[in-house]
Amino acid sequence: MTYTVLVFDDKEDGGFWAKVAELPGCYTSGETLDEIEENVKDAIAAYLEAVRDAGEPEPEPAVHKLEVAVA
Repeated sequence: MTYTVLVFDDKEDGGFWAKVAELPGCYTSGETLDEIEENVKDAIAAYLEAVRDAGEPEPEPAVHKLEVAVA
């Protein structure tokens, strides 16, 4: 599955932080974008394992992803 990952600059500590749009509470951080990519894979795997352990269905990825510019 492919989930939507939003990446932000960590203005206080440097590096980056990221959240997975379809998985509430699924966050990670890293010094580089490569590190974010690896860390978010681990975070998603852990999140989905917890969901399965709880007997809940895995959240589905978004069907359409839009970027909207606001003037």
